[in-house]
Amino acid sequence: MTPATRLTAAGFVATGVTFGPARMGFGLFLPAFREDFALTTSLAGMIASGGFLAFLAGLLASAWMARRYSARASVVTGALFAAVGFAAVAAAGTPSLLAAGIALAGSSAGLCWAPFNDAAERVISDHARSTALSVISTGTTFGVAAAALLALAVIEGVLDWRGAWVGFAVSGLVLAGFAKAGLPAGRGAMPAGSAVDDIVGVGLSAAISPESGTKAAATETSLTRRGVIPLYSTALCFGMTNAIFLSFAADRVVTAGGLPGMPDEFASVVIFLGYGVFGVLGLATGRAEARFGLAALFFVIFGAGALSLMLIALAPTSWSAVIAASGLHGMAIMMVSAVFSFWSVRLFPGRSTLGFTAALLSMAAGSVLGPALAGLLAAAQGPAVMFLAAAAPPLATALWFGSRLTRARPRLPPPPDKD
Repeated sequence: MTPATRLTAAGFVATGVTFGPARMGFGLFLPAFREDFALTTSLAGMIASGGFLAFLAGLLASAWMARRYSARASVVTGALFAAVGFAAVAAAGTPSLLAAGIALAGSSAGLCWAPFNDAAERVISDHARSTALSVISTGTTFGVAAAALLALAVIEGVLDWRGAWVGFAVSGLVLAGFAKAGLPAGRGAMPAGSAVDDIVGVGLSAAISPESGTKAAATETSLTRRGVIPLYSTALCFGMTNAIFLSFAADRVVTAGGLPGMPDEFASVVIFLGYGVFGVLGLATGRAEARFGLAALFFVIFGAGALSLMLIALAPTSWSAVIAASGLHGMAIMMVSAVFSFWSVRLFPGRSTLGFTAALLSMAAGSVLGPALAGLLAAAQGPAVMFLAAAAPPLATALWFGSRLTRARPRLPPPPDKD
């Protein structure tokens, strides 16, 4: 197995474990947690917020650890945090230990993802890097699907929820082994012939018109320069869209009457399964970007995100609409995660972990703002209006990218004169 293959496999497992059960396990298993720990809605919200804050802390820690030690050190640490957090949840007898376990597991997502950008710059060739980062990002879809299936087994009484979390703990230890074998030791330097000369561009204009990007200073890696605003703004927008969907979609389905023929608690399982299964389309992100360009890809991604919210708003009790909405959103989040990953490599050569961390922090800020604003709007105008309003920012973003795509379309040469 080549170093590039080992790195890609390690990244795939890392995102599967840390963005599957570590990030979404609490929401999936919340019905069981409510019953065993007598959690109120406010206490459940505090525990979920603790996991999110731990994710933010993990992002910041990963940037420091990758620079001070190595990408491997950050990912192995995250894997061990995940294993300990999962085990703490499995053994929890009080809400406080449950909260501590959720926070530890949540921090692993921040520690384990961004370091793969720097490692990919060192190990994977330029032409294969976007595809590899797409594979790494799409590991999430399998982690989410596996966690949803275990949640379904718990609902059906086939498995105790504590047994499921013991299995998650084992997956954290497996990830530690993959990380140690797959990531390079030490910080290292970028290899000769790296991507500096092949950067598609700095900022959106370079992404759409590569020839203009060659005029930019490709080696400029400031995290606050004007050319990186499109990366941060799109990350903020999608962070809001994704958080609103994950926070309120299942509740919207249940309060509207649920899915025909299914108990209410199955709504979240159906949504997360669709989210994970269709997210496998994220594997094609690198090739799609290479063929159609970044603007076209973002047009599809944000259009899918907007449509998913509209479907939940207008047809929450339709099986086809709910599955389509979850599938579209799963595809969108896996694709956009991959895009942010390889776009950061291009914008910040040699500092891609820092750049990707900044993009993830923008997504995290959006995920804080989105549910808070959406909750206020839902209380005032109802959930249908809230979901339609939430679809407006991603729809506007999609149309904006579409207009840039139209402008970038080459003009056809005039027809020859007829003599």
